[in-house]
Amino acid sequence: MTHEDPWLRRFQPAPEAPVRLVCLPHAGGSASFYFPVARALAPAMDVLAVQYPGRQDRRHEPGITRLDELADRITEALLPWADRPLALFGHSMGGLLGYEVAARLEDAGKAPAALFASARRAPSRHREESVHLRSDAGVIAELKLLDGTDSGMLMDEELLEMILPALRSDYEAIETYRHRPRPPLSTPLVVLTGDDDPQVTADEAQAWSAHTSVDFSLHTFKGGHFYLTRHQNEVLDIIRRTVVKECVAQPVG
Repeated sequence: MTHEDPWLRRFQPAPEAPVRLVCLPHAGGSASFYFPVARALAPAMDVLAVQYPGRQDRRHEPGITRLDELADRITEALLPWADRPLALFGHSMGGLLGYEVAARLEDAGKAPAALFASARRAPSRHREESVHLRSDAGVIAELKLLDGTDSGMLMDEELLEMILPALRSDYEAIETYRHRPRPPLSTPLVVLTGDDDPQVTADEAQAWSAHTSVDFSLHTFKGGHFYLTRHQNEVLDIIRRTVVKECVAQPVG
């Protein structure tokens, strides 16, 4: 199957895999963040990485500043790939997007086999934040706090000029999002978090349990917001185990 779509990247095609893993990046992130995941999981899983507008090969497109619109567009792009079970993995902003995409897929009769929400508090746990309204220096300070960006990049004015617009649009999408009460998902939910993440407390991570009516599990790792760069193998093992349990047995269609 071949689909030409600016929203999705397929770095390591695995057309015979019984399940597709859809990876959603963090704020300011790009599809290439998940290249190592695609390489590690093929051929057991066909990994699709989402590419938001405003970065890399889509850098000339304006960013989308409303998370609901992002979720609508991503869901539209994924439906042609739903000929087999889809699992969703989202980090930070991607975790919140994964939740909204999962709800839309359920509404379309294509409930995901699993949702992995990483480094993001539950959708119902709102914080008042305004990073997108800060000066450039203020946005950069936030990046340093989360420790997810190469320090050399933060000193490169030309690179910063390229990534700051996408960062602002992503932060605006996150910070203007308001959860609308809805019935819990019927999708199994796996939450992953770092024990020193300034963006997610233990209580905010546990609160995800109210957002599914089926299986829920919480995994806490040593580290901050980008704990997964130090624990990639453990995270991949959790994905594999969950897929074996929840995804492969799910009927297609």
